[in-house]
Amino acid sequence: MEMVCVLERQIFDFLGYQWAPILANFVHIIIVILGLFGTIQYRPRYITGYAVWLVLWVTWNVFVICFYLEAGDLSKETDLILTFNISMHRSWWMENGPGCTVTSVTPAPDWAPEDHRYITVSGCFLEYQYIEVAHSSLQIVLALAGFIYACYVVKCITEEEDSFDFIGGFDSYGYQGPQKTSHLQLQPMYMSK
Repeated sequence: MEMVCVLERQIFDFLGYQWAPILANFVHIIIVILGLFGTIQYRPRYITGYAVWLVLWVTWNVFVICFYLEAGDLSKETDLILTFNISMHRSWWMENGPGCTVTSVTPAPDWAPEDHRYITVSGCFLEYQYIEVAHSSLQIVLALAGFIYACYVVKCITEEEDSFDFIGGFDSYGYQGPQKTSHLQLQPMYMSK
C-alpha cells in the first residue's frame, strides 16, 4: 500500500516538475525496498534504517503540509523550495484538479516568460493545496504504521536471535543435554623443567 501511494505521488510530482518532492519520493522508494528486503532476509539493521528514514519522511511530509497551508513564513507561491528555482511549475493539481477550469489570460503581463502561458484557474471542487495536504497526510499515516511494524519486526527478530544458544541448543526453553557422569576424579598435573 505504501509503495503504491508513493509511486502515485511520484507520478504527479513529475507531472508538476517539482524536483524536491521527486528526489524525496525516489529516496523513499529505495528505502522501502531495503526495508522489505530486510524483513524478508531477517536483517534488523535494514529494518532499523527503514524506521529511522520514516522519522525523516514524516518530517518532510509535515513540512509539505505546512508549505501548502502557508504556515509561518512559508508561501506556496515560492518557486525556490519545491522546484529548486529551476522552473515556474507548481503542483500538477493546480490546473488539473477536480472540476478546475483553466482560462488563458491575454495579453500576458510583461513579467511573464514568453515560453509560458499565463492562466487563471477557477471552479475547482477542491483546491490543489488541499489535495497535496491530503497526499502528505496519507503518507504520514502510512509511515506511522510502517514505523510501528518495523519496531515490532526488529523486536521479534532480535528476541529470536537471543533465544537460541548456538553451542548448547535451546537453553532458554529448559532443554538440558545429557549429563556425563564419571567416577574418575581429575587431578592437577605439575610439570617440571
